[in-house]
Amino acid sequence: MANIHNGCETRFGKMRNAVTSGMAVAIALITTLAGTATAQETAGRAWPAAQQVSMDRINHTSYDQLLQKYVDENGLVAYKAWHANASDRQALQQYLAHLSQASLSQPASREAQLAYWINAYNAVTLEGILRVYPTSSIRNHTAKVVGYNIWKNLLLHAGDQRLSLEDIEHKVLRKMNEPRIHFAIVCASIGCPRLLNRAYFPQSLGEQLAVNTQDFFSRPQNLQVSGNTLNMSKIMEWYGTDFAQSPQQQAQVLAKYFPGPAQQLVASGNFRVGYLGYDWNLNERATPPNAAGSASRGSGSASRSNGSATQRNGSANRSNGSATQNSGSGTRN
Repeated sequence: MANIHNGCETRFGKMRNAVTSGMAVAIALITTLAGTATAQETAGRAWPAAQQVSMDRINHTSYDQLLQKYVDENGLVAYKAWHANASDRQALQQYLAHLSQASLSQPASREAQLAYWINAYNAVTLEGILRVYPTSSIRNHTAKVVGYNIWKNLLLHAGDQRLSLEDIEHKVLRKMNEPRIHFAIVCASIGCPRLLNRAYFPQSLGEQLAVNTQDFFSRPQNLQVSGNTLNMSKIMEWYGTDFAQSPQQQAQVLAKYFPGPAQQLVASGNFRVGYLGYDWNLNERATPPNAAGSASRGSGSASRSNGSATQRNGSANRSNGSATQNSGSGTRN
């Protein structure tokens, strides 16, 4: 009996040691992963308060030149060429450092503030994609629980704060009472509005927002009429309440930007609203537009090649639930 007892104790002791060792490994792994989940990256740089300036004095020209070089009239970006060009990678980072010089407390015109934050959102997104390129989708870099999330963990130095893309979109831009920003800020995806290949400037902001809103709804991936159903982009399902309370009211507010058939349906008053699939594939083109012989459009131009909808065939592809949101919540997962 004593031998049996001793044998049992030995076996139980080994089991306890194995369990303890396994728990230690698990705890170490969880700790490591938790550290990864909260890891943050920054864009731009910190500026002393004495060197910060009003947003009225922020110059977007260098960014404008980069967009004209690498973005085509449909908002597709030559990421491969940009990624390979060390000088232009540095130029984008220098622009972000210039954005960081903006004071968040000094007075500035509303137009300058809107142009600043729209450009900041898009430039930080471009920087984030270029850091992880090659990639097929921004959704490869938006971890929900563990790991890097570009929308949450890439922070722009702005004045005396550091703001994420989510902060810029939800805490700043959406509170500025200009809902057309949803057709100007771009999350590097085919389903997004086109990335304008010009920077937004205070003096032309109103025209640029109007033109890009009209362009957005001119594309079949964003607006379709089927009988008495008006099918709109998921962006309207996610953020429609920034325009009006009900989907029908939202369509009425935006109808002036719709093509003729959609305008007529809305004017009839006899319509329902549905939503189209969203394409999270990267908004990429193979070569820079000028290298392919494409002409750059002027600031705010709505011209585009016939038949081009900046969407791959069958581009409603996305993982089921990968972008699920409560209707009107305005928060991507």
